[in-house]
Amino acid sequence: MGRLFGTDGVRGIANADLTAELALGLSVAAAHVLAEAGTFAGHRPVAVVGRDPRASGEFLEAAVVAGLASAGVDVLRVGVLPTPAVAYLTGALGADLGVMLSASHNAMPDNGVKFLARGGHKLDDELEDRIEALYEEHRTGAPWTRPTGAGVGRVKEYEEGFEQYVAHLLEVLPNRLDGLRIVLDEAHGAASRVSPEAFSRAGAEVVTIGAEPDGLNINDGCGSTHLDLLKAAVVEHGADLGIAHDGDADRCLAVDATGAEVDGDQILAVLALAMRERGTLRANTVVATVMSNLGFTLAMRSEGIELVRTAVGDRYVLESMKENGYALGGEQSGHVIVLDHATTGDGTLTGLLLAARVAATGRPLAELAAVMRRLPQVLINVRDVDRSRVESSAELTAAVTEAEAELGSTGRVLLRPSGTEPLVRVMVEAADIDHARAVAGRLADVVKSALG
Repeated sequence: MGRLFGTDGVRGIANADLTAELALGLSVAAAHVLAEAGTFAGHRPVAVVGRDPRASGEFLEAAVVAGLASAGVDVLRVGVLPTPAVAYLTGALGADLGVMLSASHNAMPDNGVKFLARGGHKLDDELEDRIEALYEEHRTGAPWTRPTGAGVGRVKEYEEGFEQYVAHLLEVLPNRLDGLRIVLDEAHGAASRVSPEAFSRAGAEVVTIGAEPDGLNINDGCGSTHLDLLKAAVVEHGADLGIAHDGDADRCLAVDATGAEVDGDQILAVLALAMRERGTLRANTVVATVMSNLGFTLAMRSEGIELVRTAVGDRYVLESMKENGYALGGEQSGHVIVLDHATTGDGTLTGLLLAARVAATGRPLAELAAVMRRLPQVLINVRDVDRSRVESSAELTAAVTEAEAELGSTGRVLLRPSGTEPLVRVMVEAADIDHARAVAGRLADVVKSALG
C-alpha cells in the first residue's frame, strides 16, 4: 500500500479512507512504537487528545481514545481546540504524546489524525514509518499484546485546557491591543471560542464571523481559504484589520483596513522586523519554504535579514529552526512558527502578534505589509495525475528547463506534488502577471500529458 502519512499526518475522507478501525489501529501502533523507543520508560504514559468540530471527529476521537487506552495509555480529552493548543498542552502537561483529529483547511468530509511527540513537536518521519509498518503488520497478522486489569488506560475530560491555552497566548503578547477593531473569521473551526476570547482579553474590539460550528460547516466558504467574507466584513465594520484562520487554526492570513489580503509571506516580513527590533530574531534569520514569494526574498535581503528555505510543510520549517536555533519561520499559506512560544504553526498567536505590531507602531497594517512587494505568482493545481513521477519525467524536466530559461532572473518555476492531496502544484512567478499565467498554463498542460 502507499504511505499513509503525508506531510501533516494521515488524512482522507472520513469513514471511507480514514475509518474508525484505521484510527484505532494507528493509535495502538503509536503507543507501542513510542513504548519501544523508551518514551514511556519508568512511568505510566499520558496522551492529550483534541479535535476540530467536524462531525466525523466525534467517532474518530472515540476510536483514538479507545486505541490508546487499550494500549495502556491514560488519556486527557481536551475537546474542540486548535492544533497548536493540543501541541501546547502536550508540552505544558508533560504528556508523552498528543493526538489531533483534523483535516485542517480541507473540506468537511475529510478528516485526519496527527500524532505529536513529547513536548508538542510533530513526530519525525522515521517514527511515522515505524507506526505505519507496525500497524500494517498487526492488521494482517498477529494480534496485539494488550494490558488487562489496572494496566488499561484511564480516560479523563480535561476542560482546563481552554483556559490554560488562552492564558498562554496572552502571556506572550508584547503589548495590548486596546483601540483596535478586529474582525475574526474562525472558519467555523477549532478556534471559534479560543480566538475571540484571546483577542477580547487583549483589549481589542472584536467582530466575529464564521464562529458557529455545527460539525458540517467547517471551512465552508469562510476562513483562510475563502477570504471574501472577511474582506467585506472588515470594510463594513470599519475595522483596522481582519484575521482568518483555517479549520484547526494553525494558519493565519490577514486583511488590511481596505480589504486587501495580507498573506503569510507579508506577515512573516512584518513579524521579522518586529522581532529584530525587540532583539528576539535569533541569528537575524527567517526560515521559509520554496513556495515563498520571490518578493519576500528580495524584501529580507533589502532589510539585511538572512533567509533559509526548506521543503514545503511547516514540519520542515520547524526542523530547520530547531536544528539551527532560529526563532521565526513559516509558509506563504499562513503557517507561522514563533519557536519561543509554539512548537507548530499557531494562527491565533500569529494574529495576536500581528495586531500587537499594528497597535505598538500606530501604523496601519497596509503600511507595515508594504515592506515587501509581492511579485505576480500563479499557482495551478493539476488533479488526477501520477504525482509520484514529477521528478522522473523527462518530458516535464525539459519543459521546466525551457520555462526557467524564458523567465530568467526575474521569475521562478516550482513543481511540487501535494503531500496531502492527489495533485501536482505548478507555481510560476514573473514580473508580469500575464507572462506568469502563460508559462504556468503551458506547464500545467505538460503535467497533464506527461503524468496523466
